[in-house]
Amino acid sequence: MTLAEPVSGSRRRFAALRGDAGALVFLLPLLLVFGLFSWWPIIRTVVMSFQTTNLVEPAHWIGLGNFREVLSDPLLPTAIRNTGYFALLAFVFGYPVPLVLAVIMSDLRKLRGLYTVLAYLPVVVPPAVAVLLWRVFYDAAPGGVFNTILGWVGIGPVPWLESAHVVMPSLVLEATWAAAGGTVIIYLAALVSVPPELYDAAEVDGAGIVRKIRHVTLPHLRGIMLITLILQIIGTAQVFLEPYLFTDGGPDNSSLTVLLMIYNYAFGSTTGNSNYGDATALSLLLAISLAILSLIYFRLTRSWSDS
Repeated sequence: MTLAEPVSGSRRRFAALRGDAGALVFLLPLLLVFGLFSWWPIIRTVVMSFQTTNLVEPAHWIGLGNFREVLSDPLLPTAIRNTGYFALLAFVFGYPVPLVLAVIMSDLRKLRGLYTVLAYLPVVVPPAVAVLLWRVFYDAAPGGVFNTILGWVGIGPVPWLESAHVVMPSLVLEATWAAAGGTVIIYLAALVSVPPELYDAAEVDGAGIVRKIRHVTLPHLRGIMLITLILQIIGTAQVFLEPYLFTDGGPDNSSLTVLLMIYNYAFGSTTGNSNYGDATALSLLLAISLAILSLIYFRLTRSWSDS
């Protein structure tokens, strides 16, 4: 018996190792593809941030030169301020919209499926097509779509994309319309898990619709709301399509964002010649900033999501 036990233990360990080796063999193609298309570009980006290169001529190692050049660019504070302004507007006006729509739609008894499809429909529209469509709506002439509607109530034409004071709210309005549908679906899926008995108990206690939302709905959505908030912060910090297609950063750089500035570095519309070193340096700084922000956010909200 004393000799059989070590032998059987060795066999079990050998079988476990053989099973792990088999799993590794099956995972190897996935790991190779993931490393090739995910980790290698990250490594290449880090290397290029310390080089001056346009991907045509030979690269030259310059150390922290790209970072010094980017941080001394006079347009960088403007881009950061505009990006923060966009994120703030998207949080104040865009973040509550999907939640309100989801709560309203969850209480519907008829045509809920139709309203769900209508809410998600903007997500199906290709982003570039949506922007080009809204450019027609934002026509600054009195006969433009939105200006015509405003004219019905006696409000003069608004220079939606031509005014430095109006352009950023206009971009946020379109971005909210285009992205809210996906978040609505997430909230609706979360609301399905709320036990109906809680609403019945709250109604027996005399709670109205506002108290039921405050004490039943929102506590069950707290974790989802925290996740969607950080995803929105990360997404708005990387806003590019709307400023690029609507205004190309104008007027007077009032819609220039960090990601648009990275694009300009890479394709030469700002510096006069392409320098992917500057573009990757700013990209790396943005990625590090978002990573630090995410870590701080999750640490601060850990107790809220667990409670």
